[in-house]
Amino acid sequence: MTTLFDPIQVGAWQLPNRVVMAPLTRNRSPEAVPQPLAAEYYSQRAGGGLLITEATAISPTAQGYADVPGLYSEDQLDGWKKVTDAVHAKGGRIVTQLWHVGRVSHVDLQPGGAKPVAPSAIVAKTKTYLIKDGVGSFAATSEPRALDAGELPGIVHDFRHAARHAVSTAGFDGVEVHGANGYLLDQFMKTGANKRTDDYGGSIENRARLMLEVTRAVAEEVGGQRVGIRLSPVTPANDVNDEAPQPLFDYLMRELAQLNLAYIHVVEGATGGPRELDDRPFDYAAMRKAYRDAGGKGVWMVNNGYDSREMAEQALAKGADLVAFGRPYLANPDLVERLRRDAPLNAPDKATFYGGGAKGYTDYPPLAQSQAAA
Repeated sequence: MTTLFDPIQVGAWQLPNRVVMAPLTRNRSPEAVPQPLAAEYYSQRAGGGLLITEATAISPTAQGYADVPGLYSEDQLDGWKKVTDAVHAKGGRIVTQLWHVGRVSHVDLQPGGAKPVAPSAIVAKTKTYLIKDGVGSFAATSEPRALDAGELPGIVHDFRHAARHAVSTAGFDGVEVHGANGYLLDQFMKTGANKRTDDYGGSIENRARLMLEVTRAVAEEVGGQRVGIRLSPVTPANDVNDEAPQPLFDYLMRELAQLNLAYIHVVEGATGGPRELDDRPFDYAAMRKAYRDAGGKGVWMVNNGYDSREMAEQALAKGADLVAFGRPYLANPDLVERLRRDAPLNAPDKATFYGGGAKGYTDYPPLAQSQAAA
């Protein structure tokens, strides 16, 4: 039986185990620049098979939350290089998640106070995170404007450009395209956010077009074996939905199978919530089969609510190759060792999830220290 601690080849990387650190937004990058503390945070967790960074904006207009990092300036790339160097010094592997939030933003976060961009001018009934006078708070998203078709090649270029510099300048082992959780690429995919009548709206093929153009461009730029993609077929996160997700994602899988990607990262159910949604049934096994039947070789990563070794290894037994851990990794920098020993996990401090400094970020005790204090 496959265990979490068996090595695996994933694209260009040989991973020592199948535990993945899921991307976790922490809002600790003022001016969108990763700070030295981030190097400590990620390197503490380098024992995982693969680390996926917090979502990282590909351009100024891609920003949607205060103090999240970017990949579009020299200072940002320099900040990330310190992170990757620290992770690599401990033998870890790290990829960055390429992010465009689309309509999940606020005019205060956009260049010149402009409207956020989206497939259609439909407000997302959700909130973003702002920091004013040093105080963080959640605020309703702003009304977006619909992107003109002529602007979409620029979006593809921004993803390509960010991927190139993530690998060649910042030293990441690869990148993950963020196609999930109601952000721009997911907005184009789903009928609840996309009411376009041009070549990027209407049919399944049209709505999937931008997702595929971006992923293809990124794979061409850095090599498909250094690229993963994150998808969330039925999550209601950020007010997104689709009237028929199964055929949509089965089609997407058949197309992605041609790109020689390292992995497919699937959020099962509602992001951060229930894994089964009565009003949004979905067959993940059929989705995986569509990918495999079309020749897709990338490994299959599952995510959402995995919080124990037993649960994760059940997923491996059902066909998953990697398991991404979110909140457990947040509070347990030595998560792999704790899972290996079936040791108790630190509980995360929710008050420190977003914004702040070392508290609730780099000060969670490792196992040896926890046992000594017991």
